Parts: sequence; C-alpha cells; structure tokens
Amino acid sequence: MTPTLQMRATRPWALSVGWLVEHGFGLKRRPWPTRPWALTGCLLLAALASPLAHSQSACSNDGQPAPGVLFERFINADCAACWRDPATPTAPPDALALDWIVPGSQGDDAALAAASSSDALARLAELQRLRPATQDHQASAVTAWPGAALRLAHGTAVGNYIGVLISLSVPQSASLALPPTGWVVLLEALPSGTEASPVPRYLVRNALQPLWDKREQLSNQDRLSFSETRAMSFPNSAQAGRLRLAGWVQDAKGRILTAALSACPAEDKD
Repeated sequence: MTPTLQMRATRPWALSVGWLVEHGFGLKRRPWPTRPWALTGCLLLAALASPLAHSQSACSNDGQPAPGVLFERFINADCAACWRDPATPTAPPDALALDWIVPGSQGDDAALAAASSSDALARLAELQRLRPATQDHQASAVTAWPGAALRLAHGTAVGNYIGVLISLSVPQSASLALPPTGWVVLLEALPSGTEASPVPRYLVRNALQPLWDKREQLSNQDRLSFSETRAMSFPNSAQAGRLRLAGWVQDAKGRILTAALSACPAEDKD
C-alpha cells in the first residue's frame, strides 16, 4: 500500500471555542486552566482559529462558483482494484466530488482499510444505500436555495489539525425546518494518477455534521445566521497543502439545498 492510503482516517475531534470566548478574550476575567492538556488545547484552537479572522490568509469558498451537483463515489475497502479501475465514473464539471472509502468485511485486513472511515457508512445510511460490494456512486442535484449563503473557511495546519469556520445565513422569511442539517468534510485533493487512479480524487479525510440549534441562532431583522468554529484532525499520510473544505446543507428529505468548496488564495492566480 502506498503512502496516500496508509493511514486510517481519524474521527472528528472538536474543540469548543466557548472557553476561549468566555475566559481568554476578556469577557470574563477567570484564571487560565492549570492542567497542561487543557492549556494546550486552548492554545491549539487559538492558533488554528486566528487565520479565520483574516480572510486574506484563509482558504474559503468566497468568490467560488456554487456546485450544481454533489457527486459521491463509494469504494469498498476490500476492493483493491477499485481505486485504479479505468471504468471509474467521472464527476460532472460543476460538481462537488467526494471519494468515500467504506469499511469492508475484511476489517483491518482490507486492502484500503487504512483510508476507510465509519463516516462513509453513516453517509450511506443517510442515503438509504447499501455498502457496495465493489464501488458505487451517487449524484444529487443542488437546489438553488434563494438567499442562502453557506461559507466555509480554513486556515493552515498546526500539526495534524486544521481550524475550520462554518457559517450559514438564510432569509428570516425562508421556509426552513429548523434546525438545518448538513455535512462538512475535509478533503484531500489528489490528481489523476495518484495510486494509479484514472481520475482526480477528492478523498474524504474527516467529516462532521454540524447541527445549529434555533435557540442559539444569531438573527437580525432580515436573516437568520448560524456559525460554528471547529478543529478537525487529519492523518499523517495526508498532505496539508492538498486539503480542502467542502460542505452542504440539506432538508429533512435529504435534498441538497446549498453546497460549497473552499479554494486557497494561491489557486486564484492559476
């Protein structure tokens, strides 16, 4: 197995910004924690989140075209040949493409077990699809949700963590079953030819499902806004410079209402 697929995708690990906001930024003067692990966690989140306050230094979906299709490929980790299968379906040009490695029946002995994630099983269950014996794909249209704005941003990596900002804004008058649900995924963009893949891959390295509570929403006269800051981990085998943040919001029936994919400033010059 080559390096890209050698490390099992880690589970999401979130650090709350509540402690920093309440204790570290002067709203309430309380002692910093004396336990080393707590202090380390706070300092890590501060380092991860600081670029998100300066849009020029963060990668985001600002100015990027909204995807028209969510295109998901699912590969059973047991299938050694599926990654390099010449018949692999190609994503449409306007698609947000994802590659999920689904845990196989062989467990840790599966050929692609190191890159598999239980999040893939959760996503299949949500789609009401069975685990594929080899590989499968799903294309879902992204509905144009009038007035909705989904923003994703991430800074540079610190160790094996990256700070992410997720925000959603919708018209106050929108017919929305609260709370909205969705997915945020940390992707590694892999060019065609990586591990002999016939297509570019967007390997899911981590995932979370934000759930914004109506009671905690920030609102004004015209709009409802939901925002969340997290720290997401990624495996040693992933190249930090290839990481991208993607996400989508869906309704109770699973219809994709809006989607987004981040880009980094250097890419805009190409």
